[in-house]
Amino acid sequence: MAYIMVDVESDGPIPGDYSMISFGAVLVNESLNTSFYGQLKPVSEQYIPEALAVSGFTREETLQFDEPQKVMQDFAAWLKENCKDRPVFISDNNGFDWMFICWYFHHFTGANPFGHSSQNLGSLYKGIVKDTFQNFKHLRKTKHTHHPVDDATGNAEALLTLKKEYGLKIKW
Repeated sequence: MAYIMVDVESDGPIPGDYSMISFGAVLVNESLNTSFYGQLKPVSEQYIPEALAVSGFTREETLQFDEPQKVMQDFAAWLKENCKDRPVFISDNNGFDWMFICWYFHHFTGANPFGHSSQNLGSLYKGIVKDTFQNFKHLRKTKHTHHPVDDATGNAEALLTLKKEYGLKIKW
C-alpha cells in the first residue's frame, strides 16, 4: 500500500455548494520528496470570504485556476505513476479533506482511486498514545502554513515519527 497524505483548502464547508480551492498530496516514504499540488477553479458561485482567506487567495485569483476536471485527472495520473498498488488516503482531518477529494474525483472523473475509505492521522495518534485528549501536531517539522503541500508534508513527517519512535507498523 502507498500512503498518500492529503491536505485540502476550500472556500466553504462542503463540496458542490462550495469549492476546493487547492490541495496537496505527499507520498509517504523516508524522503517525502514526491508531491502533487493542484489549484482548482471554483465550481460554485458561493463562497465564504473568511474560509477563502485561510488559503491566502482572493476570489479573483481562484477564478484563474485550472479546470477541476483537468486537475483531478492529473492527480489520478500522479497516483497511478507513484503508487505501485492501492493508494491509501490519510490526512489530519479526513472528515473534511476526504469529502472534497472523493466528491471531486467522482464528479469529475467518475471514480475515486482511493476507493471508499480514508484514515485519520489524529485518531491514529490518539490510539497509539491511548489518550483521546492528545494531539500529534507537535510531531510536525514543516511549519503549518495553509499551503497544502507544506501541511501534508508536516503531517507525513508526524506519521514517519509514529513509525520510528512509537513502533507503528507501516509499509511503503
